[in-house]
Amino acid sequence: MLHKNNIIAIVILSTLLLGGCNWMSEVSPGNLNDNEEINTEDYYVPVQEYTGKEYTLPNGKETDRIANENREEIEEAIKSFFKKEYKTEVKVHNIVGNVDGATVMVESIGEPHFYTYAVIPINKKTEQIYSEKVFSQEGQVENAIMAGVYGMIMEEEFQNLNDLIEKTKNDYNLTGINKEAIPIGADRYSNEHLKVTIFDDNEFEAIAEEYLENPNRTADEWKKAFNIDNVAPKDIVIAINLFMTDQNVEPNQQAFEHLIKALEQANNIPKGAYAIRLHDNYISKNGSGSKDNSIERAHPDELLKD
Repeated sequence: MLHKNNIIAIVILSTLLLGGCNWMSEVSPGNLNDNEEINTEDYYVPVQEYTGKEYTLPNGKETDRIANENREEIEEAIKSFFKKEYKTEVKVHNIVGNVDGATVMVESIGEPHFYTYAVIPINKKTEQIYSEKVFSQEGQVENAIMAGVYGMIMEEEFQNLNDLIEKTKNDYNLTGINKEAIPIGADRYSNEHLKVTIFDDNEFEAIAEEYLENPNRTADEWKKAFNIDNVAPKDIVIAINLFMTDQNVEPNQQAFEHLIKALEQANNIPKGAYAIRLHDNYISKNGSGSKDNSIERAHPDELLKD
């Protein structure tokens, strides 16, 4: 059973395995690869230029080389793993070396749509790739499935939310992350400016179990299997991260307050606890925009929409 404490642990442990690649997480110099010293000018890039190819994991330089030299074998192993364990076809995106193997970031093909990852062990001395020992962090893929199903059954509401965010971006010259970088966070149901994390351990757990029985349900079938009224807003965290489009400008307080007000007044958007952050134009090479000058309304003061 995916209890709430277990789900919190999943988020923390997946952050460790991904080395802090989540683009709403705090910048941590310890995430740098192989104890490299920070050069601030090199560590941050304009968000429009960040594709995720720059992303590394601690002590993963050697396994990264081995993994990418054997990309075809790894892709085959990862696709086979998701098909066998989760009845899901996936597209492989980045393969990033970690201390004992490679973290492989994937995107589901079709609906429900979600991003997640798996890990494949590698022996650095022999350069052997253990294709038969691919694994996922306990509960990580299941949580991604939950978020993907939520996005699927709330398609109209998410479209309204995306339209609201896009209008704010256009009105105040804001932007999200580069679309090429979306898979880097392995952030469940997500796009260039938001991501969803599920903390409910009752209604949504049943959804994950039913998905493994039959992943090919329609949105209407999922709606019948799922009672959103039984889920508290605080158990569905919707994180919104926006950036200033122009370089060398501070986050716009007026834009931030406008977005908060627009969300407060919106009616037909997804139920959830909204964590909103506005950053300057720069993002770290590990995928985080959070810095001392970022403006945020987040835990424990999320904006609740029921």
